[in-house]
Amino acid sequence: MTDVTAQPPVSATAPSGLHTSEGARKRLKARYAAEARFKFAGIAAVATAAFFLVLLLSTIVGQALPAFWTHQATIPVSLNQSELDPDGLGDEVLRRVDYDRIVRDGIRSLFPYATGRADRRTVSGLISSGSAVRLRRAVLEDASGMFGRDSFAVPVDDVADLYFKGQVSDERVVETTGIASPTGTEGTIQVLSTANDFRDLLADVKEFLGEKAEEVERELASRERSLERAVIDIEDYRTRLPNAPAGRTEFFEEQIRILDRGINGLNASIRDLTAELADLRTRSRAAGAEEALSTELPSVLVEINGGVVKATRISASGIEGDVFIPLTSAADAEGGAWSVREIVLPERNRKLDDRSLVYLDQLREQGLVERKFNMPFFSSGASREAELAGIWGAVVGSFFTMIVTLSLAFPLGVAAAIYLEEFAPKNRLTQLIEVNINNLAAVPSIVFGLLGLAVFLNAFGMPRSAPVVGGMVLALMTLPTIIIASRAALRAVPPSIREGALGVGASKLQTVLHHVLPLAMPGILTGTIIGMAQALGETAPLLMIGMVAFIVDVPATPLDPSTVLPVQIFMWADFPEVLFRQKTSAAILVLLAFLITMNALAVFLRKRFERRW
Repeated sequence: MTDVTAQPPVSATAPSGLHTSEGARKRLKARYAAEARFKFAGIAAVATAAFFLVLLLSTIVGQALPAFWTHQATIPVSLNQSELDPDGLGDEVLRRVDYDRIVRDGIRSLFPYATGRADRRTVSGLISSGSAVRLRRAVLEDASGMFGRDSFAVPVDDVADLYFKGQVSDERVVETTGIASPTGTEGTIQVLSTANDFRDLLADVKEFLGEKAEEVERELASRERSLERAVIDIEDYRTRLPNAPAGRTEFFEEQIRILDRGINGLNASIRDLTAELADLRTRSRAAGAEEALSTELPSVLVEINGGVVKATRISASGIEGDVFIPLTSAADAEGGAWSVREIVLPERNRKLDDRSLVYLDQLREQGLVERKFNMPFFSSGASREAELAGIWGAVVGSFFTMIVTLSLAFPLGVAAAIYLEEFAPKNRLTQLIEVNINNLAAVPSIVFGLLGLAVFLNAFGMPRSAPVVGGMVLALMTLPTIIIASRAALRAVPPSIREGALGVGASKLQTVLHHVLPLAMPGILTGTIIGMAQALGETAPLLMIGMVAFIVDVPATPLDPSTVLPVQIFMWADFPEVLFRQKTSAAILVLLAFLITMNALAVFLRKRFERRW
């Protein structure tokens, strides 16, 4: 028996000072410091990633939320059966009704004072150009219910929708104290106040002129620098021209002509900018002087006696302007009974002019504008009109595409995995196949798009822009992922399951299909769902087979032309309208919701059917 107590203590056998010396303490301190730095770097990396993730999501959500709401205007319409379908012939006659005229007359009847051609066009532009289509569809769907109605809700124009959401320009309302005296009710009138109610607005205009003078000054300095460079270059060419190499004379002369024209243009531009700068400085420094308002300056709107006047000239005590909405009378208005609005963004820099803005306010004050959940965004197809565009066509196209992808990729992938894992001989050929399958999983998706373009479209002549072709291309892309995941799931089944089945007399095929495959199915489904989620978000291969085409109709079959949700997002992101940018973010949220749902389903299946041995 070994006498443990006879062994010398560790401290006695260790070299003296190994853990307690000054050098040991320094090494220990350095190790702790290294661990602290590593921990700090890890926390910093996670925090940075979380920051950018939150920034990305907040940006998308902040821009997408307004797209889930829209505004509708209720307009008067005449839908009498005696006028639309006097003989009761039904859809055959109702399809030919001039719904554009009905909608146009309805919106114009709300603004009887808009008699000029431009004014009537402005009124018609307040509502969406697809209003007549919506009215026609409603009449054809329920003619008996629509007959006799005297009003109908139509979507407003996309810019009008942005205005109601407060995204066109900042505004400022000035409280009035003096008694205002209009000089008329229509045309060009003056509104004079007994107090200096317009003094602050005039000061704002002067300040704006000063800022504009600074911009012109910077532009003038830039033109002068360009002129100096051009003068130096032309003098250089003129100096080198007499000694120009053979064959280069014409080139030098052409350069001199080009520079000469450029110098003349710059001189003219500098003269104009110099005059404009002098004018702006004079006007901005003349505090209290009357000022003419143009479309390049903030707009001033005076609401008095039930009418609206847009100022074209402003002084500290009054304005002169054009009447947009006629006044009910030319009587004096007490302070507080009339108001002044300043639209900060100049009319020239926004798509909604002042007259449209005033007419939209009139609609809202009459209670004809309603804010509603944007259901058409989820139930409509693509459209060039931002207020009418929806994602339903892309959602249906994505559904058909995923059905085709799943129908092809899942059985082929699982069958290939079963053969390679359970039946294939282990030789160089199968090893080569396995290596290539692993490599295919890392091939860029655009390559599969090129393959689909060459094989399915060019060689087989299949229909372009159809979900069936897109599904086949995505199936090729998803197949390696499913094979790899399925093989891993099959390999995870314990050998005792196979040995037990074979031991009771089952064949190899029965062992795999009746015992191994059911146990591996949770892992196979998880890999399949992840592969399908990846396919749902792919855009590049579908662009190659023409699914970027603008398709208005919702597809009824996988053979109909269609697009998919990622491609729809790609197309909307390229449109300049602000409402399309908002709908792009909204569609991204919908796509993210689909992807999160599919990944959650994969996690649920794995947890629900997971077996532990």
